[in-house]
Amino acid sequence: SKEKEQIGALMTKVRGNMQKPKYNHPVCIKGNVLLHSHLLRKTDGLSADLAEDLKFMLKHSTALVDAMISVCQHQDNLKTAITCIEFGQYITQACWVRDSSLLQLPHFTEDEVKHALKGKTAPKTITDYRDTPDASKRGMATFTDEQKDDVSLVLDKLLPDIKVDTKVFVDDDEDAKVYEGDLCTIGVQITRNNLEKGNQAGLVHAPLFPYPKAEAWWIILGTKEGKIISIEKIGDPGKIVKHTIKFLAPKVGTYEFDLFVKSNAYLGLDQETTVSLTTLDNSTLPEYEIHPDDAELDDEPTLFEEILNANVEPDSDSDDDDDDDDDEPVASSTAKNALLKARKAAAAGDDDDSDDDEVEEVYTDK
Repeated sequence: SKEKEQIGALMTKVRGNMQKPKYNHPVCIKGNVLLHSHLLRKTDGLSADLAEDLKFMLKHSTALVDAMISVCQHQDNLKTAITCIEFGQYITQACWVRDSSLLQLPHFTEDEVKHALKGKTAPKTITDYRDTPDASKRGMATFTDEQKDDVSLVLDKLLPDIKVDTKVFVDDDEDAKVYEGDLCTIGVQITRNNLEKGNQAGLVHAPLFPYPKAEAWWIILGTKEGKIISIEKIGDPGKIVKHTIKFLAPKVGTYEFDLFVKSNAYLGLDQETTVSLTTLDNSTLPEYEIHPDDAELDDEPTLFEEILNANVEPDSDSDDDDDDDDDEPVASSTAKNALLKARKAAAAGDDDDSDDDEVEEVYTDK
């Protein structure tokens, strides 16, 4: 078919970067080829139908990546979770795994990147390039003033410039010491340096991603052994973003955890730091003394007990009903005695009408 021919022609352009497919179903091959064409920025030759199919894939890519990260969290696999986050970055910016982060800048192609990275002192990442004085920035020799302004806008305003601070503490404690079994808190603060106070971060700069995407940050705390303690996506657009991670302090000792702050959309902006934690022996803590007023509260009735006591009086009606039920056997016994007495009178030949009436009354009562 025509679509099969188009997919075959597109595969010849991306085959060099594709691994051998594990599944040969036509739908799997089509999706694989389309995704590679997006990541390699080779979508110019797509037909209208294939371009629409690729847009459909990209529309659902964020939700799928988030679901993959949730599976990694369930499986407690830190390394794979980080790979999934970075995969989402590549999809958003339409970059291959070996591409320079400078390709995120407007009007930059492989040629501009190659020129910008020349020399021993050349910047290696997009953050290095941003920190380079404008007069020393390479790669824009052929740009117009308008194009240069576009680059400056992205570097200075749109691209997040963040600072990450951490603090380890225990809520309501008077000192900064952490003891075994304490509910320990790691506070993480992200400050957007290039965002004015009162403003909020806008949408991600991703001209090759066909849908708007809000800026967010993944905050991950993991062990040196690659286990996940906490992983959460934070979408707060404010200048200062605060996040807390709570867990029980481990056994006595000194520990080091890896803290990752990773963008959901940009390459080269991720930060990693080490968080140290020293836990002390809780047996050295002074014995807790109960205040006399608190001790007296043990003698007070609980709320549940007060409710039970309040419902005692309404139950008296049911007690009356029980008493009525108890009277029924007595009345029944009296009726039986009257019946026996009437039968004896009848056996003795007593044909008095009053006796018959009595018998009739007894049967009626019964």
